[in-house]
Amino acid sequence: MDIIDSIILGIIQGLTEFLPVSSSGHLELGKAILGDNSVPEESLLFTVVLHFATALSTIVIFRKDILDIIKGCLKFKWNEDLQFLFKIAVSMIPAVVVGLFFEEQLEALFSGNILLVGCMLIITAALLFLADKAKDTNKKVSFSNAFVIGISQAIAMLPGISRSGATISTSVLLGNDKTKAARFSFLMVVPLIFGKIAKDILSGDISMESQNFTALSAGFIAAFVAGLFACTWMIALVKKSKLSYFAIYCVIVGLIAIVVSFLN
Repeated sequence: MDIIDSIILGIIQGLTEFLPVSSSGHLELGKAILGDNSVPEESLLFTVVLHFATALSTIVIFRKDILDIIKGCLKFKWNEDLQFLFKIAVSMIPAVVVGLFFEEQLEALFSGNILLVGCMLIITAALLFLADKAKDTNKKVSFSNAFVIGISQAIAMLPGISRSGATISTSVLLGNDKTKAARFSFLMVVPLIFGKIAKDILSGDISMESQNFTALSAGFIAAFVAGLFACTWMIALVKKSKLSYFAIYCVIVGLIAIVVSFLN
């Protein structure tokens, strides 16, 4: 994989990790368009690097929130910050279960299955249309809400289902405040990303030999910068109920992917 391809894929990952259009689906489409012929070990390392970049961009954007949560938890009281941390833990349960017991089945879906990506993008569009019609409230995410949102996050492990789109839409449809829904959605994925990165590294599946570290660095920087922009933009869009524009985009890209899959 050369530097230009790495930058392009990095930008795709950075933007689509936060914008509700499915980062996994767009990476599959991007690899198909660019003709990615990298061996599995190289592809896995590149994916890990890009996810690490977007996780860092999330931490940068929500650094004040994260510091406040840490300070609140250090008071060792059942306060709002500690409750928020436990809600994040509850939301992780479905994705952890799916990741541990269905990892091979999931990985089999990430093999250039453009038809699946197209169909899942249509489903993402439907969720976004519904969420955009929901009324704004001041309701906070409850523990039961956190688990249901976690189920959405687990389902979003399918290529083409937007993680941010699914979790924010689910949260909003449950009656939660849109800004709080976006905040919870972005923060809930950070521990999962770092957990997955640690698992991949410790498993020994990632090969560090014969790697183009210049290309990896270029992809990392591109994903990090694009992530900073997309995360900030997405928060503003959710507040203004502008998700329907992304729904239209998902429908268009999904239909194109479906047509292309039948033509090939």
